[in-house]
Amino acid sequence: MRSTQQFSITLPNEMADAVKAKVAGGEYATESEVIREGLRSLMARDRAIERWLRTEVVAAYDELRADPSKALTPDQVRAALAEARNRRVARG
Repeated sequence: MRSTQQFSITLPNEMADAVKAKVAGGEYATESEVIREGLRSLMARDRAIERWLRTEVVAAYDELRADPSKALTPDQVRAALAEARNRRVARG
């Protein structure tokens, strides 16, 4: 049984140019290698998000269910987000 499958894909010109540039620049030997690396990165990101959801988000949810008084009001959330945005803007 083969361990690979062949696909035919269509990319927007900008993405196709980026793939070709990676190969032309010597970073990758083939277009397939570029696509494989992109998929590996996507899969790694998905795994990281899944870990975050299962650990931090579930823990925060469980903590909030155990003590609802720790919840923030929508106004408090908006204020905290605005403050964080203002700090980022101030840093440049």
